[in-house]
Amino acid sequence: MYKNKTVNWLACFSLLSLCLGVAQAAVSPQEAEALKGKLTPMGAERAANADGSIPAWTGGFTQVPAGFQNGHRNVDPFAADKPLFSITASNMQQYADKLADGVKQLFKDNPQTFRIDVYQTRRTAAAPQWVYDNTFKNATEAKLEGDGLIVKGAYGGVPFPIPKTGLEVHWNHLSLWRGESTHSKYKVWTTTADGKQVLATAAVDEAQYPYYYKEGSVATTPDPEYMLAIQATYAPAFRAGEALMLHSGFDYVKGRTLWQYLAGQRRVRRAPSINFDTPNVVASGVNFIDENFGGVGSPERYDWKLLGKKEMYIPYNDNRLLAHSDQDVMGTRHAKPEMMRWELHRVWVVESTLKPGKRHAVPKRMYYYDEDNWGSAIMDGWDAEGTLWRTSMTTPFVAPDIPATVNYCTSFFHDHRTKAWVYNCALGDAGNDQYSTAERRRESFFSPESLTNQSAR
Repeated sequence: MYKNKTVNWLACFSLLSLCLGVAQAAVSPQEAEALKGKLTPMGAERAANADGSIPAWTGGFTQVPAGFQNGHRNVDPFAADKPLFSITASNMQQYADKLADGVKQLFKDNPQTFRIDVYQTRRTAAAPQWVYDNTFKNATEAKLEGDGLIVKGAYGGVPFPIPKTGLEVHWNHLSLWRGESTHSKYKVWTTTADGKQVLATAAVDEAQYPYYYKEGSVATTPDPEYMLAIQATYAPAFRAGEALMLHSGFDYVKGRTLWQYLAGQRRVRRAPSINFDTPNVVASGVNFIDENFGGVGSPERYDWKLLGKKEMYIPYNDNRLLAHSDQDVMGTRHAKPEMMRWELHRVWVVESTLKPGKRHAVPKRMYYYDEDNWGSAIMDGWDAEGTLWRTSMTTPFVAPDIPATVNYCTSFFHDHRTKAWVYNCALGDAGNDQYSTAERRRESFFSPESLTNQSAR
């Protein structure tokens, strides 16, 4: 059961708005005042839940560890915490109402090895004050146009901190706060059902987020891009020298722009077909492009229905993954349970179903978005026969120097049919380059000409 009558009203309003094809208006100034009291500055419920198992939000986690060096994320600030209890295949039903279907399937498929260790809930999500200030402005000014594919009137904060539709929640996820400019070095591992581990990609990623340039505004930057990124592959050997460049903005009527550099061709080319359910070459085709990072790319092929909010066990504050080598993290059919931290959090629940006349290999998905940082925590997907097929789980980590709880990075994907799985954006082997803030580059750095020059070197 979902949480209250307000949630049910929101779901009906969401469905009606989408069916009518109307633009979703911003909330009233009176509603926005909740961001200064009842709600956190980012739009989550500020208060604890009824029994205190989810504490009140008190500002997030902004305490930078002594001796911290930029790029070092291998210090777990909560290493002394012990599990409150564990969920196993034998007691799963006791907690079933707080588990996603994909997580339940992992218990069924791996009854002897899969386990969830539940820890004290720590509401670590935080952002600078200027992000909070922009979020407050967005609440009364941001709106959706173009059947929900265009965001207008938002800048530098959560676009829709008091969401009324499923698409608004999803846009919050796409544009979530994770810093202004970042650098990371990561690996993508695929594992077969029999436990064979294969390095699919090792890459360096340079990214920045014009939407979050501190000095900007809606007036000066009316159509910002929420991500510019270049991924340069250096291993395995047969893929070394490849590169991808992405420009993602707030207008999916125009579409996002992606370029690809193939070392053998020695040129950069537009790659509009790398989208939706295109097999993801970065993960050797085990998952689809739009399953990365909890769901990316245009939402145009689906109808999005806001079902409300509920309490769920989700991966959270998983700095432990960064403090251990990738090999230490990976088990045979899933991550080793002792390496994962799960917590109870409130999540927004959104169902996406394929629009009539549209095509996608996954016609139905359920998303669970963390209320505090807006990132998609778990995404389940069903096939055309209604059988649960695919599950993605993000594993956010604390970065108090930014400050942020970074959601768009480390994650896991499971194919319930083949039992193959992916450890995506693994940072345990990255040394000093796990996830660092970086000096903002000229935006010309993220141009096809620049990509050609970088790749040729």
